[in-house]
Amino acid sequence: MRPKVMSKFLDGTLQKVLPGLLCPAVDAVLNLVNAKFTTLTSEIPLGTAGTLQYALLNPPVTNETFVELDLKTILHQKEGNEVDLPTDQPSLGSLPPKRDAATQLILSANFLTAELSVLQASFNLNISNNMVLGLPPLVTTMFGALIPEISRVLPPSQPVVIEVQEAKAPVVTITREKSFVQLFSTAEFWVSPSDSAPESLFVLDVHSNLEAQFAVAEEKLRLSLALQSGCGATGILHHFSVFQELPLKGVLADVIHEAYVPSIN
Repeated sequence: MRPKVMSKFLDGTLQKVLPGLLCPAVDAVLNLVNAKFTTLTSEIPLGTAGTLQYALLNPPVTNETFVELDLKTILHQKEGNEVDLPTDQPSLGSLPPKRDAATQLILSANFLTAELSVLQASFNLNISNNMVLGLPPLVTTMFGALIPEISRVLPPSQPVVIEVQEAKAPVVTITREKSFVQLFSTAEFWVSPSDSAPESLFVLDVHSNLEAQFAVAEEKLRLSLALQSGCGATGILHHFSVFQELPLKGVLADVIHEAYVPSIN
């Protein structure tokens, strides 16, 4: 064991000398890291719909436990048009505690809404019989039974295709308990008689509220959607007098749950 006098001497000397030696070295390392981060930029394709580009917005903030990076994101549609992004900053005060050796990525609901607006066309889908297992067949006979007003003018037992198109950009909402994606669509019902061209029967405006689950897999953010509540629907008629669209809401909710949501996930 070292004599007490020697221990005090070494402790005092190290406390005086080491900070002067280590602090410049640490500062030099941090300066090199910051220089690397300053030139950090990347561009990621969003399928064929557009691109996501990000770069460092402000110098990194470094403390004893973590390095905080504030990134600027730029979204481009496939035509090259830049998507306007809100300048809101998510509150950092309500985040869960940082875990050791873990990375936290903070994305605002407005950013996710903007990204889904670029991917809006990917939510379009044509739904036909072979996509809806376990449900009544999508044929004119079934729709005629639901809507007597149109049954007499429908060709019997002809397949019906539901063309779902997004009317405007999805909206993402994030709360402490759950996250949601609202879709604003049109559902156009088409019949294809064997002896004539396809004919549009009617169009419904559909508002779907989907529960969203986020996960990171293979360095990518994954979004999984599930139908949270019944679909709101209002009818737009093409060839028929006014009818009640209420009987269609249950069928449409089942179709969205069984065919549409699994296809867009």
